[in-house]
Amino acid sequence: MLMTGCAGLSPIVGGTVGGIYTQVQGPVAVGDASGATKVGTSKSTAIICFATGDASIQAACQAGGITKIHHVDHKSMSVLGVYATYETIVYGE
Repeated sequence: MLMTGCAGLSPIVGGTVGGIYTQVQGPVAVGDASGATKVGTSKSTAIICFATGDASIQAACQAGGITKIHHVDHKSMSVLGVYATYETIVYGE
């Protein structure tokens, strides 16, 4: 744990963090899951102490052409706290 880089300091939603490798997914917001015909994703990436990207719900909606959100999930991945990604997945219509 003492060798964890800055990328490992970003919060991982869901509370489970592996010291060497983490790959988790889970809910962010829940709504009516029926009738979700479109999917949009957005992503941010961190390498050592530098992070870039837009993992917002708004960016995912724009990417998927979504105007009505049904539910939102996330995926998080981190390797040794040196490389990490956070992806937002929006389902809707």
